Amino acid sequence: MFDWITGLSAWELLALNPPGWGGVLLKGLAISLQVAVGGYILGFLIGIGGATGKLYGGPILRDVLDVYTTLVRAVPELVLILLLYYAGTDALNQSLVLIGAERMDISGLAAGIFVIGVVQGAYQTEVLRGAFKAVPHGQIEAARAYGMSSLQVLRRITLPGMLPHAVPGLSNLWLIATKDTALLAVVGVAELTLVTRQAGGTTKHYFTFFFAAGLLYLMVTLLSNVAIRRIERHARRGIPAVR
Repeated sequence: MFDWITGLSAWELLALNPPGWGGVLLKGLAISLQVAVGGYILGFLIGIGGATGKLYGGPILRDVLDVYTTLVRAVPELVLILLLYYAGTDALNQSLVLIGAERMDISGLAAGIFVIGVVQGAYQTEVLRGAFKAVPHGQIEAARAYGMSSLQVLRRITLPGMLPHAVPGLSNLWLIATKDTALLAVVGVAELTLVTRQAGGTTKHYFTFFFAAGLLYLMVTLLSNVAIRRIERHARRGIPAVR
C-alpha cells in the first residue's frame, strides 16, 4: 500500500511532464482556484446587495431575500449545484430560443463560478448583515451630528466598525469555497478532484493521486490562513486582543 513512498514509479506518475500527471493536477488546481476566486467575488457582490436590501429595503425585497438565503442554506450544496448547473443552463438556452437567438454552449468554468457565487452569496448576505448590525448605532448618530455625509459615515464609521466582525465569517466562507469546487466534479468541470479521479482511473494508483490532491488542498488552506491572519490583524488594529 505504501510502496509509493519509496518507489520511483510514484514520483514518475506525479512528474509534471507526460507520462506523469503532475502537470494535469496543477492545471486542475488552477481551475479550482479560478472557480473559487470568481465564485467568492460574485458571492461577495451578491452579499453586499443582499445585506443592504435586508437592512434598508422594503418589505417585499426583504421577503424575497429571506426566501433566497433560506432556500440556499436549507438545500444541500450538491443538490443546489446540480439544480443550478443543469436547470440554469437549460433556462438560459430556452430564453435564447424564445427571443429567436441560437442556443449557446456555456463553459463549465463560467457555470461553476455562477453556481459557487449563488451559494456563497446567500451565506455572505447573512455574514455582512450581521457585521453591519454590530456597528453601534450611537456612533453613526454621533457622526451625523458632526455633519458627516452618508458617504463619510460609511467610509469612516461603518466600514471600519463592521470589518472586525465580518472578516472571520468571510474568511471561513473563502475556505469553504475552495473545498466546494470539488463538488463541481459531478457536473464535469475539470477541477482538481475530477482530474485526480481521471488520473487514478487511468493508472489505478488512486491512493497516490488522491493523497497528492489532498496535499494541494491543504497547501491552499495553509496559504489562505497566512493571508487571513494578516487581513484580520489589519481589520482589528486599535482593538484590544481578546484572549
